[in-house]
Amino acid sequence: MSTLLVKNIGVLQTPTGSYSHKGEEQGQNLKMKDAAVLVKDGVIAAITDMGELPVSEKDVDCVLDANYRLVTPGLVDGHTHMVFGGYRQHEIPMKIKGATYLDILRAGGGILDTVRHTREAKEEDLVYKTGKFLDEMMGFGVTTVEAKSGYGLDMDTEIKMLSVIDRVNRAHAVDVVPTFMGAHAIPEEYKDNPDAYIDLLCDEMLPYVKEHDLAEFADVFTEDSVFDYAQSKKYLERAKELGFKLKIHADEIEAIGGSRLAGEIGAVSAEHLISINEEGLESMAKGGVTAMCLPATSFYLGVDFAPARRMIEMGIPVATASDFNPGSCPSLNLQFVMNLACIRYRLLPEEVLTAVTINPACAIGRGDRVGTLEVGKQADMVIWDAPDMEMLCYRFGSNLASRVIKKGKIVK
Repeated sequence: MSTLLVKNIGVLQTPTGSYSHKGEEQGQNLKMKDAAVLVKDGVIAAITDMGELPVSEKDVDCVLDANYRLVTPGLVDGHTHMVFGGYRQHEIPMKIKGATYLDILRAGGGILDTVRHTREAKEEDLVYKTGKFLDEMMGFGVTTVEAKSGYGLDMDTEIKMLSVIDRVNRAHAVDVVPTFMGAHAIPEEYKDNPDAYIDLLCDEMLPYVKEHDLAEFADVFTEDSVFDYAQSKKYLERAKELGFKLKIHADEIEAIGGSRLAGEIGAVSAEHLISINEEGLESMAKGGVTAMCLPATSFYLGVDFAPARRMIEMGIPVATASDFNPGSCPSLNLQFVMNLACIRYRLLPEEVLTAVTINPACAIGRGDRVGTLEVGKQADMVIWDAPDMEMLCYRFGSNLASRVIKKGKIVK
């Protein structure tokens, strides 16, 4: 049995429980002073405070001194597109000159440009590239992450992407949760018949992915010039029938019914939500849908921010994620997302911590094992170069993750 003792924790701050937190509970964190955590075989065995140690130092394999700094659960990034070929830095001049996201997409760029590069990429190259991204994320304090396919838009490349996700999950310290997003865009070969592509997804791709256990979730981009309400509903209903848990990219640019559909169909989460309307908010609240808000995307695109404060007031669980991707958010820094959640969403530090730990953990099916620091849960935690959560929300542009622990092992 391997054992680790983390001692001299100035403040241990964590949400509690294994469920999505909403309303007032979003801002309720347990705070323990002068705490210590005992880990046995990667699982939290005991937590003490007020200077008491749960075990003698001589009886453990490793002692880590937190030097009276803040300790939180490992961060959970619940929305990424980290597997892709190429980059899209050439779009920057187009954006500066006024081209919008949809302008670039309609011109054959954007997602479709990444699709071309991803189809051409060798699987081994994608494994290496994605592994480097995970290294960087882990350095920022992320210990669990969701990764979507969706830059293939054909059977072979989508399966290649899901294979990459499976391989990096097996090889890397960070846990990676797979989502199938074949409905990310309309491929060029189906631009004149998007309904036929939806049929292909429903009749062939979704069943294959499920049969071979390649993804836990299915996601769709419900948006102007992408998939409309009816097409998205057909795709999600088929995914639900096959046993997938559901996600939906909704109301990023236009409110065309994506958030309403999320509530109606029982999606685990709806993502983006920049342009959500009152009907969508009410549907999500009624359906128990987690709002996966992506403030770094709003920042990079220079657009509005999702109404996260209003969502909390309406009893919608709020999570925040990086949306790391090559086009609309080429940043995987979840600490910056925390800064934006506080400054632009007006979330309190306690609400921010919930939004990057237990709420995204539940939204990707991992709330029973990660997202909080409690006895019996996986020992994923971060020692911060900060005395409190207020400092994490206050400082931006610096990496404040001092030590990262994954399953009881010091990985940074």
